[in-house]
Amino acid sequence: MRSMWKGAIGFGLVSVPVRLYAATQEHGIRLHQVHDTDGGRIHLKRVCSVCGEEVDYEHVARGFEDDEGHTAVVTQEDLATLPLPSKRLIDVLAFVDADRIDPVQLAGSYYLAPDSAAANKPYVLLRETLKQTERVAVTKIALRTRESLALLRVHEDLMTLHTMYWPDEIRDAGDLAPPGSVTVRPQELKMATSLMDTLSEDFDLGALEDEYQVALDELITAHLDHRPVARKETAPAPDNVIDLMAALKASIDTAAKKTGAEEAPAKKAPAKKAGAGRATPAKKTAARTTAAKNTAKGAAKSTAKGTSKAPSKSTAKTTAKATTRTAAKTTAKKASAKKTGRRAAS
Repeated sequence: MRSMWKGAIGFGLVSVPVRLYAATQEHGIRLHQVHDTDGGRIHLKRVCSVCGEEVDYEHVARGFEDDEGHTAVVTQEDLATLPLPSKRLIDVLAFVDADRIDPVQLAGSYYLAPDSAAANKPYVLLRETLKQTERVAVTKIALRTRESLALLRVHEDLMTLHTMYWPDEIRDAGDLAPPGSVTVRPQELKMATSLMDTLSEDFDLGALEDEYQVALDELITAHLDHRPVARKETAPAPDNVIDLMAALKASIDTAAKKTGAEEAPAKKAPAKKAGAGRATPAKKTAARTTAAKNTAKGAAKSTAKGTSKAPSKSTAKTTAKATTRTAAKTTAKKASAKKTGRRAAS
């Protein structure tokens, strides 16, 4: 990794020689301006609006135009004479608690590494002091001929530098926030919290990718291979939430199904036998109800092959009489046996 700045961190009389490295890089594909009919590159020329001549880069200066149309020309030599106290120094202004820094002020990110073996000891001293006190350092640094406010903090075993916007560069939000009269109910907060928990289960930040960039890469590859590319339509975001609770509940259900599908792959259903049908919930309920009624009545039904007919009234009467006679005979036999037993005993 190539360093882009060399200097020192200065706090009090302590100096820590360091080198600055870019901590981030864009992964975007660089697209050029071309002619849509033949693909020829389009070059932009630097042309003076006064004389109409093309100007070489070495003669390009900076300028400021006031309200009356007067222009102040500022050359590179003029800029080089401006005082930059922090030109080769990361000047620590104060050490503050991390929560005092609003993330909206943060801009670029850089790694800070010790410049030499002699710088290791003061580097580790500053790093461990920041870590144990849970503080960050507000500093100033000059990058690319411009002085910038910066934040020095610990990141794993390194210290990082984040350039910051100056306080007067942060725009006032004005009345962009919703009015204070808007309130939410406790159950809505509970549902929203449940949705947050569901969406946060097994979340892996490192697994995220730029879907637009992937699609752009596929598109360019398809054009280079002279083949068509499938177009993917993006579902529109909902723009009219009528029932907030219903929307939250549906969101939780959708997120839960998605999480379950990712964690447990779907099992294959067993093969059905020919002619076998799946019982619907309505049929299952009806079957359970019929079985319960039959058990309560104590009726036993016999199933015969073919079509079964209900017994006639005469058959029912005959069966009842036969049952009565059998029961009477059994009772008489039991009584006679008891009498015989008592006689033998006496």
